Amino acid sequence: MPYRKPELLSPAGNMDCLMAALAGGCDAVYAGCDRFGARAYAGNFTPEEFVEAIDRMHIFGKKIYLTLNTLIKPEEFKDIHDFVKPFHEAGLDGVIVQDMGVIRLLNTEFKGMEIHASTQMSVSSKYGARLLKDQGVSRIVTSRELSVKEIKEISRETGMELECFIHGAMCYSYSGMCLMSSFLGGRSGNRGRCAGPCRQPYSAGRIKDKYLLSMKDMCALDILDELMEAGISSFKIEGRMKSPAYVYGVTEIYRRNIDEILAGDRKGYRPSDEDRKHLQELYSRGGISDGYYHRRNGACMITMEKGAYKREDKDESTIERPRFPLRADLRAYAGERLCLTVETCGEPVSSVCVNGEIVSKADKRPMSEADFFKPLNKTGGSDFVFEDIAVDTDGMSFVQIREINSLRRRALELMKERLTNDHKRCL
Repeated sequence: MPYRKPELLSPAGNMDCLMAALAGGCDAVYAGCDRFGARAYAGNFTPEEFVEAIDRMHIFGKKIYLTLNTLIKPEEFKDIHDFVKPFHEAGLDGVIVQDMGVIRLLNTEFKGMEIHASTQMSVSSKYGARLLKDQGVSRIVTSRELSVKEIKEISRETGMELECFIHGAMCYSYSGMCLMSSFLGGRSGNRGRCAGPCRQPYSAGRIKDKYLLSMKDMCALDILDELMEAGISSFKIEGRMKSPAYVYGVTEIYRRNIDEILAGDRKGYRPSDEDRKHLQELYSRGGISDGYYHRRNGACMITMEKGAYKREDKDESTIERPRFPLRADLRAYAGERLCLTVETCGEPVSSVCVNGEIVSKADKRPMSEADFFKPLNKTGGSDFVFEDIAVDTDGMSFVQIREINSLRRRALELMKERLTNDHKRCL
């Protein structure tokens, strides 16, 4: 049987990271707003920015999931509806949830939006998955502590979508069940404010000042093909508090290797040493391991020595901003309305046509085709780029540059609406 293509899910702590994920080739991102997320110290989005992020991902045909994955206090439930409503209406693809009460609220008040059970829920068996399936959950973000065998069983027995981590930080405890930060740091990991006490040095018996609880980062690059056979729907990269350079680099490497597996010999996959090295250089806590996929525990998963944080500082300006390709066809004939037609290059197929003012006959020098190209090409502030521009003019026309700019802006705004409107909802 051929491999099933998994979703590649990247972290987006802010808009720069979202753009980096797109540039790296993600299929979806998960991101938090300024409330109710398990990474309170990430850059996060304002509500207005998050709506913009939803539109941006949909322009590129990608998905975005909201992290609403903290435990909610009773007095906060009244705020959940108004918090989620603008995102639901904008076309949010799914919500990642830890609190059972939030699951019920979302199912009741927001129809048609997927609910994903966060890894904070520590779902580690088919029984927990079945329970959540009955509650309207469509996807389980599995506990990091599961083996490949256990993941296969949950997939086989429940038929649910499974989202599993393939890269990034590991938790010494079970995610969502650690109270160490609350006791030692006075800040709850289940409220998005983990103080990271497991990353501090400790002493035990004859062992002095070692990083006994600090886990190495997970890197599943060498077992990607095996995980693709296990029934996993989504491969998740950890890192909502990391830089755009990290997000781009990790996403690009996993994108390339996933595509290689899909295109090649299922028995011939071997990642390169260069990719392994680059992943460690981008960010590493004292080394890497493949997590719990083939082991229950072990000293090989712990950093022990100082140097728990290592990252490579890359010039993020070298990350090329992704743009959606379009073609433009401008008609400028004296005595007719200026007309601009814009079409997508490939899927999804869409086009818009906008008309401007009546074109004037030139008093002196008529505008050439090249005179129209420069203002049409000024798409730098948008998510679009013209890969092809055709100008049809009679050689007698003159048009104000501001009119061409206005026509271009209107056409791109209409194209944005065309590409995003199918995702919009009304309560």
